[in-house]
Amino acid sequence: PGWLLSPAGRPYLDSILHKNQRRAFGLLERPALPPALAVPIVTYKLFLVGRSGVGKTALVAWLGGTPAPPAHHETLGIEATTLFWPAKPRTSGRPVLFQLHLWD
Repeated sequence: PGWLLSPAGRPYLDSILHKNQRRAFGLLERPALPPALAVPIVTYKLFLVGRSGVGKTALVAWLGGTPAPPAHHETLGIEATTLFWPAKPRTSGRPVLFQLHLWD
C-alpha cells in the first residue's frame, strides 16, 4: 500500500499530481512519463448507477481528489470523468497505470 510514496513509486504519483492535487485529465490525455518509466495502461469503464442522492457523484469526486458538492444536486444525463491510478500488483514486479473512465 505504501508503494506510491516510496522512491520507486513517487515518479508515477508525481505524473498524476499538479500542485499536490490529483490532476484532471481529458478523454484523450494521459500522464507524461519518461521513456524509462513507461508502463502498460489498463483501461476500465465503470458505470455508476443507483437511486438519487445515494452518493454516486460524491464518490467520483472523492476518487478524483476534488471536494464533494456540499448540497444535493441531481446529475442530469451522464457525467464522464477520467482518472489515472498508478499501482504495482503483488503478483507482478512491474507497475501499471489504471485508466478509469467513471460514468456517473
